[in-house]
Amino acid sequence: MRIRVINPNTTAAMTETIARAAREAAASGTEIDAVTSSTGPVSIEGYYDEALSLPGLLIEIRKGETQGVDAHVIACFDDTGLDAARQIATAPVIGIGEAACHAAMLIANRFTVVTTLERSIPALEHNLLKYGLERRARVRAAEVPVLALEDEASDARARIDAEITRALVEDRAEAIVLGCAGMAKLARDLSIKHQCPVIDGVGAAVKLGEMLSVLGLKTSKRWGYQSGTPKMLTGPLAGLMRGE
Repeated sequence: MRIRVINPNTTAAMTETIARAAREAAASGTEIDAVTSSTGPVSIEGYYDEALSLPGLLIEIRKGETQGVDAHVIACFDDTGLDAARQIATAPVIGIGEAACHAAMLIANRFTVVTTLERSIPALEHNLLKYGLERRARVRAAEVPVLALEDEASDARARIDAEITRALVEDRAEAIVLGCAGMAKLARDLSIKHQCPVIDGVGAAVKLGEMLSVLGLKTSKRWGYQSGTPKMLTGPLAGLMRGE
């Protein structure tokens, strides 16, 4: 089985963090193909960054389809481009945000998402509403820039740790979801420290990809995810349909 894990930002160091988490979660027979988007912002921290990341992400989805991967994982907690990717993919496409939140729902009555910056909260709250989980979750921000997660000298971990402490008391959270792919390496230690489930969406998405593949389930092509008629693209996006 081959799962393509796509980092929609262009920071290769973060892709390495994501790849490690994906391989730790994967079954022994699963190959993880972790790739970095070739075009877009160095980090995704809001609606504008998300929009700029879409062409690069969709190019990688196209490449994966051409290569015959068994599932795609979008390794951005905003679930960047998830619906668009599903429209052009036959293999399942799993966003790490949706995967992590559904995993939390299975093991806790209430959970809190601890994300990076305050401006990311509305987008994540919108996703919870879309997924039907808004009554069971709250979103908090640790005020940590995404790229600080790759800087060992930053106080990112301490800020995330403190926000989890507040969530467990103030939100009465029973589980914590880490709201950024770059936080994947922290999940195990934070779970031990706080004595509660701390969920990394990368691992959750990989396991869901494996499950869907084993069950032989593909992306539905009825209604919203119909592929549609290919349209001519001009300018810098001209190669998108060919996965270039």
